[in-house]
Amino acid sequence: MPSDIFKQLNPKQQDAVKHTSGPSVILAGAGSGKTRVLVYKVIYLVKEQKVPPGSIVMITFTNKAANEMKQRIRRLLGENQFRMGYVGTFHSFCSQILRRDGGFIGIDANFNIYDDDDQSALLKSILKKKDGKKFTPSFLQYRISAAKNQLISPQRYSELFADYSAPYVAEIYDAYQKELMKNKALDFDDLIMQVFNLFIKVPEILGKYQERYRYLLVDEFQDTNYAQYALTRVLGGKYRNVSVVGDFSQSIYSWRGADIRNLEKFKDDFPESEVFSLDQNYRSTQNILSFAYGVISKNETHPILQLHTDNTSGEEIVLYEADNEQEEALYIASEIQRLQDGDPYTSFAVLYRTNAQSRVIEEAFLHYSIPYTLVGGTRFYERKEIKDILSYLRLLINPQDEIATERIKKIGKKYWDSFKEFYPKYQSAVEGMTTIDILDKLLQETNYLRLYNIDDPEDYNRLENIKELKSVAIKFPKLVEFLEQVALVESEYFDGEKKGNEQGVRLMTLHQAKGLEFPYVFIVGLEEGLLPHSRSVNDLFELEEERRLFYVGITRAQKKLYITYARRRFIFGRRGETVKSRFINNDEQSEPY
Repeated sequence: MPSDIFKQLNPKQQDAVKHTSGPSVILAGAGSGKTRVLVYKVIYLVKEQKVPPGSIVMITFTNKAANEMKQRIRRLLGENQFRMGYVGTFHSFCSQILRRDGGFIGIDANFNIYDDDDQSALLKSILKKKDGKKFTPSFLQYRISAAKNQLISPQRYSELFADYSAPYVAEIYDAYQKELMKNKALDFDDLIMQVFNLFIKVPEILGKYQERYRYLLVDEFQDTNYAQYALTRVLGGKYRNVSVVGDFSQSIYSWRGADIRNLEKFKDDFPESEVFSLDQNYRSTQNILSFAYGVISKNETHPILQLHTDNTSGEEIVLYEADNEQEEALYIASEIQRLQDGDPYTSFAVLYRTNAQSRVIEEAFLHYSIPYTLVGGTRFYERKEIKDILSYLRLLINPQDEIATERIKKIGKKYWDSFKEFYPKYQSAVEGMTTIDILDKLLQETNYLRLYNIDDPEDYNRLENIKELKSVAIKFPKLVEFLEQVALVESEYFDGEKKGNEQGVRLMTLHQAKGLEFPYVFIVGLEEGLLPHSRSVNDLFELEEERRLFYVGITRAQKKLYITYARRRFIFGRRGETVKSRFINNDEQSEPY
């Protein structure tokens, strides 16, 4: 390997790169240069070990990351030398295998791939034929996906699950798979499950791919689900040149199937593995890293790296206690304005646990004329469930509102019929009722909330947004004034859009922040019930994931980190005293801040 490339790596990175024979686990802390290590490992294999590029597979989780790796490899190797090697996602890798060899298990080479919308439409069609009213399509889609991530077929579903929904889910799952087959289609989860089935059912096909791909590198290993791990295990099982790279302190996707136990499974299945720890951080100041370690060191179920850096100690972490959520949001806005003189708005990120928390921050930014972009999200008043409910309320004021009428009709006939029954009973009483009372009666009598299943993570977020709308309703007791406030905020949204908010402050959930970095980071709402979330406080593994989520947010910060919380908070329709998050209590912190 050319010495100039070694100069790009620290000693621990070099050790990880040079280990090419046999399995290895590379524990790569936040900001420790894991992409560089993966890229240089490929360069080392090809140039020094004379490994044919076509025998190397590098799996990562996003097409963006895969494209970045391809470009860097080709730049270092030469444009034409890596054409036969594979760099991409699990799904695209498996799709190629099924196009070539899926016929051995009855899969047409020209299969279509159904995305989320296609899956939802197919499930709606099945439910319509069965007159199914028990569960929503999104809930069934979530449960079927979870089963496939565990390599569980429709036939085994009822055997392995005993909850009240299992028999019905198994029936729909079976019908769904038959419809996919009839349509010569696979969904994304099928791509992995069916390749695993192909390898198990047709050993000679497995043997062919084991010979072809003798070196396997898996990025973001902490995010793999069981099916992805099982596929990795069988494909790398013969030559055992498997390198898995990840940071288990950043494992935050259990709700979509990621299994932190895959590290222990890997060590059991590949006991000869060597472990390399990359603990030098190139992103953050030492004060940020020390604070992060003080948080994550309380976890007990996964390896933890104590990161260090050659960067300066930097500024102290700012812990700000606000009186309420409005003061918290205004403090953030004023700090950004104060700091923004020397940095563009894109240098700032505001991170929160739930999407519903964005509302009060959005309104503070609009008040201060601070441009912002919701990353991976929709502005509060533009979310489907919020627009549905606002349409109901607008019709109470103006039954001639055609736009609102069409929106309610599209929700479904029974919801429109329910509203027609509701309207004459309450229309004349609107003047004498508060907005929150009207809203509660509306939700109760139209049965609108039945659209959403609390056990579905996406639906649960929608229900939280509806609760947050109640917070606004309580502040504006007269319905006309409430609708006027919403309209004013919405008009400011559109004014902001004209100013080009792609240059604005980034607002996003902590989940969406993973993989990003910003000079200035604000993490808001550090209170019991928000972070950690109320659904997680009674389960050790879920509580540890909440702590990892906080850790992810902390390690996004490069120069300065703000942590905020409020003594009182009006959220989800309730005003209450709060308790400061255990994650920032002195008892939790092992390092001073």
